[in-house]
Amino acid sequence: MIDENKIKKAVKLFLEGIGEDPQREGLRDTPARVAEMCREIFCGIDQDPEKELEVYFNEEYDEMVVVRDIPFYSICEHHLMPFYGKAHVAYIPKKGRLTGLSKLARVLEVVSKRPQLQERITSKTADYIMDKLKPHGVAVVIEAEHMCMTMRGVKKPGSKTVTSAVRGIFRKNEASRAEVLSLIKGSKND
Repeated sequence: MIDENKIKKAVKLFLEGIGEDPQREGLRDTPARVAEMCREIFCGIDQDPEKELEVYFNEEYDEMVVVRDIPFYSICEHHLMPFYGKAHVAYIPKKGRLTGLSKLARVLEVVSKRPQLQERITSKTADYIMDKLKPHGVAVVIEAEHMCMTMRGVKKPGSKTVTSAVRGIFRKNEASRAEVLSLIKGSKND
């Protein structure tokens, strides 16, 4: 549960800590704005990503399903700076256990809306889909730009971090893994 009063106090102290006057006109409402922003960008903290997945049993479809280029953003838990990019999610249904395409994006959304690591978003998204849908396999690939690398430290704007998680047949079968990666890479040529 977001405690807006604590956030407001912390932001005021932060502004004072960097040498700013939290009472000057441009900053007077900043603590309240930041508290409101936190409620929005960290809304996944109290949510269960698995609840976003509904299972439908009425289609006998056992071919690959890929949703590419799902935009997302999160906040790096190390520096509390944003990172953002695209995710690609694929699964091969088993025994007619399908879900709505938007549900795959919703799982990613819930997982990413908390202080987070890109690696964890990738693996947890794959795990939730694998656990709930029980498919033949799941693959998740995430490409993101991290502001902690762009604005500070090494200062390399435009650099992308790519993470992947493969489960089931995508881990065990080279041909399936090659096919899903080919379909995902196709997004670069569109």
